[in-house]
Amino acid sequence: MADTVGYDFTKPKKGTFYESNCPILHTLGVIGGKWKLPIIWNLATEKVVRYNELRRSLGNVTNMMLTKCLRELEEDGLVLRTQYHEVPPKVEYSLTEDGIRLLPALNNLYEWGEGHQLKTKGKRRLD
Repeated sequence: MADTVGYDFTKPKKGTFYESNCPILHTLGVIGGKWKLPIIWNLATEKVVRYNELRRSLGNVTNMMLTKCLRELEEDGLVLRTQYHEVPPKVEYSLTEDGIRLLPALNNLYEWGEGHQLKTKGKRRLD
């Protein structure tokens, strides 16, 4: 099994897990938080979305939080912000190539989570 993944968890590197510069932790840091996955999911579904469409589709996200998450996703290279110089101003968001490359991994996590929910009858620890 260790040959099929990029890191062999049976042979950990020296130091703690958090000191190992782990790509999984990096990825979770990039996509973690309450709103980033729903933003990515929406952009994957709709392809190109204007700001207010995205805000409406997410429900009760504040303007400040949505703007912060979009900026972070843009800085991390997952989201492309396209601004059109017209009146009224028009801004569209879409996934970059890196954002699209992330989707199969998210699908794998989704499938694992779906199976795990069934196996554990939807129970999860909140610690």
